[in-house]
Amino acid sequence: MEELEEKYPVDISVVIPLYNERESLPELQQQIHAALSEEFSFEIIFVDDGSTDGSWDVVRELSSTGDYIKGISFRNNQGKSVALQAGFKKATGRYVVTMDADLQDDPAEVPDMIAMLKGGLDLVSGWKKERYDPISKTVPSKFFNFVTRVSAGIKLHDFNCGLKAYKSEVVKNIYLYGELHRYVPMLAKREGFGKIGEKVVKHHPRKYGHTKFGLSRFINGFLDLITILFVQKYLQKPMHFFGTIGVLLLGAGGVINVYLAYEKIILGQGIGNRPLLFLGILLMVLGVQFFSTGLLGELINKHNVEKQKPGISSEIG
Repeated sequence: MEELEEKYPVDISVVIPLYNERESLPELQQQIHAALSEEFSFEIIFVDDGSTDGSWDVVRELSSTGDYIKGISFRNNQGKSVALQAGFKKATGRYVVTMDADLQDDPAEVPDMIAMLKGGLDLVSGWKKERYDPISKTVPSKFFNFVTRVSAGIKLHDFNCGLKAYKSEVVKNIYLYGELHRYVPMLAKREGFGKIGEKVVKHHPRKYGHTKFGLSRFINGFLDLITILFVQKYLQKPMHFFGTIGVLLLGAGGVINVYLAYEKIILGQGIGNRPLLFLGILLMVLGVQFFSTGLLGELINKHNVEKQKPGISSEIG
């Protein structure tokens, strides 16, 4: 028991990425304290993702009210995935909870989500069944969730819900970048944490500020879905993908060129201006390129590339 307590100084680490949300932070801190203080020991980790509205000043003020409030500040905007990754690295809790800073997620849902983790799940994802978002956000989100659910084979209704709860081992074994915060359940499943559950959670209307969602985030998220599906299947064996295509292209180009060589040498026909000759050469060149890419992928895969740290200018706790 003592070893367990030493490994996890607190029960819950609440990781909150934020960007220009200074009005929401004091109220959010109070809501979290009210929801967790009676039953759990906890810490709140605010990750200021390059805010320009003085959000970091508010975090510093809140941290002076209790040691359980910690903070990380980026020099410039890095994106939600990088902010979450920094929070995950700093988290010391047995369980890790993520939520957005805009007061739309309800901290009162957290105790039930933790109970589900204690019941054997590795990850619990919130489902905003009733949403208070504009149609420009809800319609793309429904399409995105449908495509992701079918592609990943994970039966979740709301992959992009910011309110999630994890066992600590889950967040310590994944790495987020780009827009991959949307695909944490997929990343967790890839790492062997396949016990994934879902809980319907309350969703509140935005009280302050405005949404940061835009069309570019939807497009980038969809491109990242393609990336992660590819990575899931071929990360450890890039040659299986690129090499297979390379061999097929080389084979097709080789057959064409052998046929043309037969016509030239045996039959004495001219082939210099035939489109088929250029097609055969093109296929062989592409085949060599794909095969070489597979080899490079295998070489890179054999080395541990040190992951870059984001530019952190300040840190509390």
